[in-house]
Amino acid sequence: MAQKKLKTSVEFQVEFYDVDSMKVAWHGNYVKYMEVARCALLTKIKYDYFAMEESGYAWPVVDMHVKYLRPMIFMQKIRAEVTLEEYEICLKLSYKFFDVETGALLTKAESMQMAFDMEKKESLMVCPPCFVERVRAAIAEEEAAESK
Repeated sequence: MAQKKLKTSVEFQVEFYDVDSMKVAWHGNYVKYMEVARCALLTKIKYDYFAMEESGYAWPVVDMHVKYLRPMIFMQKIRAEVTLEEYEICLKLSYKFFDVETGALLTKAESMQMAFDMEKKESLMVCPPCFVERVRAAIAEEEAAESK
């Protein structure tokens, strides 16, 4: 049986300060939207940026890909779905952005973050146990809730 993947979603509206002169979301703002979704997932795992700092690790982004399929436009309501694809070697996430009203897929993206030991000042080739344990606990909690 395939291991369950953690997912969550957030909704937001494309604001005026995020668009260009044609009222289309500027391409660089998609990274900000990915961060909003990533933070929601990290909160679900109970490993937000405060918990990261407390645990002694930073998680810099080391790779990112964005596929722009359709533009996001001013005042459009967007649903960002994020899925945790990998958590033992690195933090790999996939994202899908949808128009809330029509359900149309607008953008797909991926990001990868590697753990960095703040005390030793070195990158890790596997995720620290404190992170892996929290992910497994979140998966177990979700599976228990679904079986009720």
